[in-house]
Amino acid sequence: TGGALYGEPQYLPCDEMHPILPRSPYGAGKAAVENYISAYGVIGTVDYTILRYGNVYGPRQDALGEAGVVAIMTHRMIKGEGVVIFGDGEQARDFVYVDDVVEANIKAMDQTTNDVFNIGTGVATTVNVIYEQLAKATGFEGSAKRESSNPGEVYKIQLNNTKAREKLGWSPRVGLAQGLAETVASFP
Repeated sequence: TGGALYGEPQYLPCDEMHPILPRSPYGAGKAAVENYISAYGVIGTVDYTILRYGNVYGPRQDALGEAGVVAIMTHRMIKGEGVVIFGDGEQARDFVYVDDVVEANIKAMDQTTNDVFNIGTGVATTVNVIYEQLAKATGFEGSAKRESSNPGEVYKIQLNNTKAREKLGWSPRVGLAQGLAETVASFP
């Protein structure tokens, strides 16, 4: 994960050389796994390619499990249930559509050197904007309940995908409006 791994960014968009300074156990776990993988690569046990995803969203994401904000909001809006926004809603994420992530994974299979790539759009979108666009797409007319932000949550993140474009030949193709529309259409 790009966001939780980098922690609160020292610069935006974060490239793969950005310091890894996680602020949550989730991000620390991701950093630990990367360290183990790269250590095994150094001793020649394994060849690897690590993809650091932005906030992946799209059809078939389970809104009731470990889902992202797009799936949770879409599900609750369609059901006419209350929506919660943690914090002021101005926290921003790099939302990347699932089909683009699948394509990045396929392209990474041809990668022959041990390397790390950011897989994101390079665009930071606030939770408030996601809420507004999903409300419009679903016809939701309720208002969001505001609750305290989650401890350790990164406020703003966006990923520089230049390295993935240059070395993998990958770039995102699905824009946010199209991706949200396809996500909403996929819900029962």
